[in-house]
Amino acid sequence: MNIGFIGLGLMGRPMAINVARGGHTLHLWARRADSLAPFAELGAQVHASPAEVAKHADLVVTMVADAPDVEQVTLGENGVAAGAKKGLLVVDMSTIAPAAAQRIGRMLAEKGLEFLDAPVSGGEVGAINATLSIMVGGKAAAFEKMKPVFELMGKNIVHVGDSGAGQVAKACNQIVTGMGVAAVAEAFNFARKSGADVAKVREALMGGFAYSKILENHGQRMIDRNFKPGFKAWMHQKDLRIVMEEAHRLGLMLPGAAATAQMFNAMVGSGLDPQASVLALNELERNPVYLVALRHQQLLRKLESVTT
Repeated sequence: MNIGFIGLGLMGRPMAINVARGGHTLHLWARRADSLAPFAELGAQVHASPAEVAKHADLVVTMVADAPDVEQVTLGENGVAAGAKKGLLVVDMSTIAPAAAQRIGRMLAEKGLEFLDAPVSGGEVGAINATLSIMVGGKAAAFEKMKPVFELMGKNIVHVGDSGAGQVAKACNQIVTGMGVAAVAEAFNFARKSGADVAKVREALMGGFAYSKILENHGQRMIDRNFKPGFKAWMHQKDLRIVMEEAHRLGLMLPGAAATAQMFNAMVGSGLDPQASVLALNELERNPVYLVALRHQQLLRKLESVTT
């Protein structure tokens, strides 16, 4: 099958490589030429625009940063819709707001195209190992068409419901993972400050109701001081912004998610570690409230410099 792939960053690149290794011919477009380098030996064809990708593809996958990027590459000038044959399936695997996914799906439908929202969870490691969890919204027939391709990228593949439902599931995922990493970081800092062996504390927690994949995987990385980014902090900040905007629209109180969102705002806004993964929270060796205080202090210094 000829598969278009647009968005070859931290996650998209290994996902596309796994699709190519599954026997499909890739048709690619990327903003940065260096993103295309790994595909030279995989027989991929590079095109000048998303529209050209669509002309040669049986379906197109997008994996970009946020809703404006999805709209640009699918519906913008020289976007996918400009070159697509009627009935082409567009599968967006980015993380965007559910309402944005529904809007993009409607606009593509008006042009005779099909659409699935299919965000993923599992980080760079999951993308490399093709073990991602894939949460899908859209028509069941489109899901069945895409499922064999999804199986080249992930293991836990769930058709959640109608258009936008995949993004709802991803928002829920980011609430649980964001709060989970913060909880593990706080627990470990509490153990350390109390003079306990953090590794032994983790071992004890692993056998009880506190067990989670975050405690198992991220917890071990915290102990090992392994802070190599597997998911960038600004991405989780963006995802939690989506959560809070949707909560506001729905009139929901999400106090834990709100506190976690503020923590990420402070970490990214402080400039301490804008490229690091969420595991950097543990490296700070302080309660997350410290981040808020630090950001406030920096803002006061900026104001002082302006007024003096």
